[in-house]
Amino acid sequence: MEKVILKATKREVLGRKVGALRRAGKLPAVLYGHGIESTPVMLEAHEATLKLSHLTSSSLMMIDLDGKKYPALVREKQRDYLKNRLLHVDFQVISMTEKVTTKVGIELTGTAPAVKEFSAVIVTVMNELEVECMPQDLPERVVIDISGLAEVGAGIHVRDVVISDRVKILDDPAETIVVASATREEKVVVVEAPAEEEAPPEESEPGKKD
Repeated sequence: MEKVILKATKREVLGRKVGALRRAGKLPAVLYGHGIESTPVMLEAHEATLKLSHLTSSSLMMIDLDGKKYPALVREKQRDYLKNRLLHVDFQVISMTEKVTTKVGIELTGTAPAVKEFSAVIVTVMNELEVECMPQDLPERVVIDISGLAEVGAGIHVRDVVISDRVKILDDPAETIVVASATREEKVVVVEAPAEEEAPPEESEPGKKD
């Protein structure tokens, strides 16, 4: 994937006043991390939105701040879901000579035979993995093939993930990532008819002796 570069400039406008920046087509952001103090910046909103839409939390990008480039990861995106626009982005600057720890999204591929043969439902338990590696070795995503799930109850665990030996997965190896689960069967409740009441014993007439 082509390296994404976003141009940024320092901003003095903070707090509630950033609304004016957004109306002017700017995207407020903050840059922090290795070799830089927390620095408020702003980007061109349209360009940034287009480029960031293709990135994951493990996508390495470059922030060009006034001519100096910083390798960074997107750590948080605040979004207005009603207007479908970005409000604010946090970028973490990293060192290209030190290992980084981050989350990498999981992408499932293939078709599980258990779905066709046993009407199983594929249940995703984990959507991302925590990894540690050098920045240049960060995967965009972890692709997992589910075509080996042949029967109900079959699953794929963290220990089953095939990944580069330059990337260390930090999650518990026993954790389940995805499992072929049985479909939920409707419960049939059988309501028994109430037992017929026994007729009360006949009472002897008053004064009548056996």
